[in-house]
This record gives sequence, structure tokens and C-alpha cells, in this order.
Amino acid sequence: MNPFPWLLLLGIAAAHAEQADSAKPIEIEANRMSADDARRMNVFEGNVVVTRGTLNIRADRIVVRQDAEGNQYATATGAPVRFRQRQDAKPPEKEGVWLEGEARRIELDDKSGKIELFEAARVNRGGDEVAGDYILVDQKSDFFTVTPGRGSGGRVRAILQPKPPEK
Repeated sequence: MNPFPWLLLLGIAAAHAEQADSAKPIEIEANRMSADDARRMNVFEGNVVVTRGTLNIRADRIVVRQDAEGNQYATATGAPVRFRQRQDAKPPEKEGVWLEGEARRIELDDKSGKIELFEAARVNRGGDEVAGDYILVDQKSDFFTVTPGRGSGGRVRAILQPKPPEK
């Protein structure tokens, strides 16, 4: 197994990312890296930093698995895991906005196109922010859901910025 096939997973996180990012090289820094070809697994540990164009992911540890069909699954853990990426503009936006998020654990599923954020999860897109204990983002359907944590009194939090009037 090539030690870097998991990098295709960055396409999941980049569904609405700047298109120019897909043509950029991927840079990975970590204190340690191991590859287990028999188990089809790669592990990056210790201050892991992944950069590709405007995408930046920071985690303590990233474990990537690949199934027999070539689908990839990654789990990033940290205190917290953080990501940031500029998104292409969606009408009526005139320019792209930044998508940022963090959680103690983030799971990426190449096959389903889903990103799950667990424990103290927060996602911010251009000033609109949602927070809860669990956030599911389905890149294929452009759908997301937020679930509260036990200590939150059973509530989620959202901050939605006013949109400027169309001209």
C-alpha cells in the first residue's frame, strides 16, 4: 500500500473548496509515520500538519485505513483537531469564504462522502457557526446535522450572520 493514498480523502473535505487546491501538492509533517501494508493502514503521529493549497489540518494523530475496494477512511484525533480551507463562492456570494472547524475527533469516509466531528465540535463558514457535541456533514447532499452534548443542557448553538440585500 502506498503510504499516502489517504490523501485522496482530502477531496472529501474539499467538496466546495477552492478548485485550485486540487492542483496543489500535499505536504505532511509529523513526528512519526508508520505504514502497515497487511492491514492497509497508515498512522501519522505527533503534531501532524497537512497542507494543500488553502487547506490546513492540524491533529495529534491521523489513522488512515483502506478497504479492498480502495475506499479510504481516516480518523484524526487531537486536543482539538483543527481544519481551515477557503471555499469556492456559492451564488449569491461574490467571493469564497473560509470554512473552519474543530473537534476532539474527526472521521472522514471516502465512500459515503461524510465527515463526522465528535466532542466539542464546531464548524464556522463565513461567520455562520454551529456547535454541539456531534456534527455530521454529508458532502454529497450538502446536508449537515448538529447534536447537543450531555453538558449542554440538550441544546445546540448556531450563530447566523445577516446577509446583505441583493442589488
